[in-house]
Amino acid sequence: MSKVFKKTSGNGNIALYLGRRDFVDHLDSVDVVDGVIKVDPSDLNGRKVFVYLACAFRYGSDELDVIGLSFRRDIWVQRVQVYPPTGESINKTPMQESLLKKAGEQGYPFSFQMPTNLPCSVSLQPGPNDAGKACGVDFEVKGYIANEADNADEVIEKKDTCRLMIRKIQFAPANNKAGPKADITKQFMMSDKPVHLEASLEKEIYYHGETITVKVKINNETTKVVKKIKVSVEQLTNVVLYSSDTYVKAVCSEEFGETVNASSTLEKSFQITPLLANNKEKRGLSVDGRLKDEDTHLASTTLSQGEKEMQGIIVSYKVKVNLMVPAGKPNRKNLFYP
Repeated sequence: MSKVFKKTSGNGNIALYLGRRDFVDHLDSVDVVDGVIKVDPSDLNGRKVFVYLACAFRYGSDELDVIGLSFRRDIWVQRVQVYPPTGESINKTPMQESLLKKAGEQGYPFSFQMPTNLPCSVSLQPGPNDAGKACGVDFEVKGYIANEADNADEVIEKKDTCRLMIRKIQFAPANNKAGPKADITKQFMMSDKPVHLEASLEKEIYYHGETITVKVKINNETTKVVKKIKVSVEQLTNVVLYSSDTYVKAVCSEEFGETVNASSTLEKSFQITPLLANNKEKRGLSVDGRLKDEDTHLASTTLSQGEKEMQGIIVSYKVKVNLMVPAGKPNRKNLFYP
């Protein structure tokens, strides 16, 4: 193991060990979160040691918590007791075997299996002047000392806890399926013939930083001239918590100067590359969850939703083609919404 992630409680009685902090959603299953917690029982005073894994949606900064309100909602939580041992048989993973060598005789393994209907780690990009932790979906492994696993009346002091943030990341399998295709026919006033527009993509899945090729076919049967072609990519963020809200933000947009004269056709491919580097100032844009201040990407499309309705943040993308056609006054008519 090249690196071990470790976090110790304030009183030094417990310490979390993880061999990695990225766990992959494989569509039909999610990587097991396996780790070890080291326990010094000398100062527990009859209390127990628990570990939990929580998926939570943070919808407000900690700085807003001025009247005891929490701007965080747990979507899914699972707890296990690690000390005293419950006697349950545990099949140790190779990762845990390695971590136990680091933790020594006071190490106790734990593991969690996340369901497939949890969202992946997503952050909403803050504005240039925003402070505090970004809103979004995050995952946390926490060890704590308490009398009971989950008692709302029991106060757990900060010095009795240790925590590590982890990420659930989306795996996109390669496939050879043809990409989506859409078409539209637009009839103009004072014209008895329409404009036909068809747009298609080469494939279904594109990876971070990959150029998207959009094939466009235009059959202009009108007497008007198509002056420009605009190709854009929009990010759709569906926030599902107490209600469902969808936010749409353009992440890439380019205009091309090709013209299509009256009673003529055009068939051409256009290439665009959506990048987070070109959208750093857009507040509320969904990005892949990050640990500390490391670089990240535009949020991955949510591919796996399991059998149950997913809560949190669901992300998708739409490619859009617009034809710019003067109509009397220089108005622009949007012709294609795939």
